[in-house]
Amino acid sequence: MENAMTQGYPSRTRIHPHKFALWVACAGIVMMFTALTSAYIVRKAAGNWLEFELPNIFYWNTLVILTSSLTLHSAYLAFQRGWAKAYASLLGATLLLGLVFLGLQYEGWQAMVEQGIPLKTNPSGDFIYVISGIHGAHVLGGLAALAVSFGLALLRPFRQTPVRKLRLELVLTYWHFVDFLWLYLLIFWVIQG
Repeated sequence: MENAMTQGYPSRTRIHPHKFALWVACAGIVMMFTALTSAYIVRKAAGNWLEFELPNIFYWNTLVILTSSLTLHSAYLAFQRGWAKAYASLLGATLLLGLVFLGLQYEGWQAMVEQGIPLKTNPSGDFIYVISGIHGAHVLGGLAALAVSFGLALLRPFRQTPVRKLRLELVLTYWHFVDFLWLYLLIFWVIQG
């Protein structure tokens, strides 16, 4: 009996190696954040835990990162439709919103300090700083990929090639992933708070 590869199945039924690698990386990141949030729960149960409300800026931050997902998805749709100017503009808007997210993240940390919860004071605050900081590092990685895509959209003539489509799909998948991850973290902190 012949296997699927020798029966002439088209290669489009297989996942691209870069997409597969991205999904494996995302799975690893999920495991890391699952471990961090599990450690949060275990440490909270051990006592010496300061209860506090998250600063409101974290909620505004969530709105910004979710909006950035919409702008990036719109950029992808513009790319597919051949709308070069909209594609580049929406990539730029997403990049800007990602930078705003990181700026608001820093403001959120400053608001925690103003609430009397600086780093290294109590494990409850320290977990928020560390987990959100690690998430911010992942956002920074996404911003680097976005910056490359935006730069190429500005500097190269617009063409819908498989390579450019793949690059955009990888950025889109990763960006949606870090957005979902932030939403998970916010919901987790609200429930655990």
